[in-house]
Amino acid sequence: MSEIVSKTPVRDAAKAAFPYSAPMIAGFIFLGIAYGLYMKQLGFGVLFPVFMALLIYAGSVEFIVAAALVAPFSPLNVFLICLMVSGRQIFYGISMLEKYGGHLGKKRWYLITSLVDEAFSLNYMAKIPSYIDKGWYMFFVSLYLQIYWVMGAGIGNLFGAMLPFDLKGIEFAMTALFIIIFAENWLKEKSHESSLLGLGITLTSLIIVGKEQFLIPSLLGIWIMLTLSRPKLSSKLKRIE
Repeated sequence: MSEIVSKTPVRDAAKAAFPYSAPMIAGFIFLGIAYGLYMKQLGFGVLFPVFMALLIYAGSVEFIVAAALVAPFSPLNVFLICLMVSGRQIFYGISMLEKYGGHLGKKRWYLITSLVDEAFSLNYMAKIPSYIDKGWYMFFVSLYLQIYWVMGAGIGNLFGAMLPFDLKGIEFAMTALFIIIFAENWLKEKSHESSLLGLGITLTSLIIVGKEQFLIPSLLGIWIMLTLSRPKLSSKLKRIE
């Protein structure tokens, strides 16, 4: 049976990617509102958070940069802090080398620069229909996520002070979404060995270095262990199939 090819690949990819990215709207919008409100409290108008969300687009790093704008000038200190906070992106990039390869053309540059936690999770695990262009699908998933974030930043700065509820604790929305993504992936897996390996390494890193510094050692450990055990895991998966 011949494979169905879409006559409008960009439009079809855009339509298919939206509902896939939609569960992230709540987390991105509300966190963006918190960020926009924070910028407002620091004395910045709406253009600052909007353009920072467009050009920096790194979640917690934007909060760090916002604080740095009203602190004594210390570019090296800010650089080192941002590098430490966003160091995990190195491992995301390594994991996405195959998916974000040169075959995607110019789209890959936007996909690389927009590789935040949520874009990595969604695009890495995406089950894309055969008739949908994979490059455009992942492009629109990443684009929608950034749009949600920019919208939230703008809304928070313009109207955040008028919100009738407290945003304290809303950051847990993203944690909850990651838990759901992990649970869905667990249910789809035919073998849980890699997931259990990741959980074990993360727990070990948490115990050894503490909750403030465990993320980078965890990602490094998971990457090394999965790389070393890849032949074994691949052969095991083939036997299961």
